[in-house]
Amino acid sequence: MDPHHPQYLIGDCLIHIFTFLTEDDLIIASHVCKHWHETADAPWLWRRLCLQRWTFCNLAVLGGEHGNLSWKRYFLRRCHLEMNMTTGRSGGYTCKSLRGHTGRVVGLVYLQGNSAQHPDLRNSRSTVCSASTDGTVRAWNIQNGELLWCSPVQSPLTEIVSDEQHDVVITADSTGLVKTWQSQTGQEMASFSTASPHCTLLQYNINNNWFLTVGTTQGTLCTLADSALTKKSSMMVCDTFKVNILLVSPDKKWIAAGTKENDDLSPKVIYTDSLTSPPEDEDPLYQSVPVTGCQAAVFIPTQPARLAIIHKERSNNKALTVFDVSIKKTKYKSEIQVQQVESSPLTLNTRSSPILLEAKDSNCLVLAADEELWVYSLKGALLASFKEHVMPISSICLDSFRVVTASQDLSLRVLTWKKDRDNGLTLESRYHLLGGSHTMSRGFTHVACDYTSIVASVEGKNGKDVLKAYYFTH
Repeated sequence: MDPHHPQYLIGDCLIHIFTFLTEDDLIIASHVCKHWHETADAPWLWRRLCLQRWTFCNLAVLGGEHGNLSWKRYFLRRCHLEMNMTTGRSGGYTCKSLRGHTGRVVGLVYLQGNSAQHPDLRNSRSTVCSASTDGTVRAWNIQNGELLWCSPVQSPLTEIVSDEQHDVVITADSTGLVKTWQSQTGQEMASFSTASPHCTLLQYNINNNWFLTVGTTQGTLCTLADSALTKKSSMMVCDTFKVNILLVSPDKKWIAAGTKENDDLSPKVIYTDSLTSPPEDEDPLYQSVPVTGCQAAVFIPTQPARLAIIHKERSNNKALTVFDVSIKKTKYKSEIQVQQVESSPLTLNTRSSPILLEAKDSNCLVLAADEELWVYSLKGALLASFKEHVMPISSICLDSFRVVTASQDLSLRVLTWKKDRDNGLTLESRYHLLGGSHTMSRGFTHVACDYTSIVASVEGKNGKDVLKAYYFTH
């Protein structure tokens, strides 16, 4: 006890007691008296609550005691934002229609987003870029619905990806022309012709070096480097069949490439160095994965090079097989090792709809096909399933906070992650967002999200697609 104020507990003792309180209890305790108010507002207590809840916090936005945010205000504002995103109630978000394209939207990418791991609660401007068959790339400010820039018209676009690290947007058009654009201004930076009517684009950075690997309809991979799109290598991966599976591992040592168009072909894993820095007179170093009929694939984000593949079996049923990829180097040669970790049958009663596959962590896969969404463990155990859409799911977007599904029924379904005592990490269905009227539209085709917003494209019956932007306020 403090001998000068025997009615008060010493501050450190009171802070220790307050560590057992929830945030609601802390706020109640702060109204008891001035001494309790000062103790309950201690930055250490609220910093502890922040790091317990989110693990990662954007410390750069906190400022000093007289700045815009304290630990307490950061905690309360982020909780309020997450409540809006979790409930989806009117007033917790704004919805804007972004109009301007005169063709179909073929893809959406965030140029400047609000990271789920390090959200900036003071400055949450989000910029999204869309590509269309009208031959233009357009950049939008989501909060006010403003068109920031529009590229000159070219041949119909077929693909778009972005590299936030270097402020670059990459597109491919129906003639096989790949272009890079400066994301802030829309200025064209470079171009490269592949002569492929449809390209699959994969951008990645290795030791601050910029690379782009392009898959073509002829079954080849072409790897380009730096802003000038300098050709580094070319290799055949699936002769005469379109490369539509193209992934890079989290450790950037491996490229996985394959096709969904031939059930007799196996996907390949390729040593990235042999594409980006190919030795003279040597073929790229690769290994076929011992499965055929690949339907979908994804690298597990929390592992260096763990690849999950959904493929067809001889009975035409589907299976989930997981592999670890590594390289064994000896004095005279290097060998790629593709080691099976898990394999199990999947009870997916899908029709002709493609399988959409994403990975959350070391133990959780999210699949979508037809009208259903499933959560599987890497061992093939079904953790959760949802059938809330009445028409096929066309696109899914996944981050560390939620999963958003877009459907031809003109709705977005929002699900958030939760810890289940028996199944571990799984999903909980929350609410849906509507995209308009079926008299004018056919349904959602693409969806993307960051921590504070969701953007989706709506296919218009008049051939002019519209973007719907949902911004969650705090």
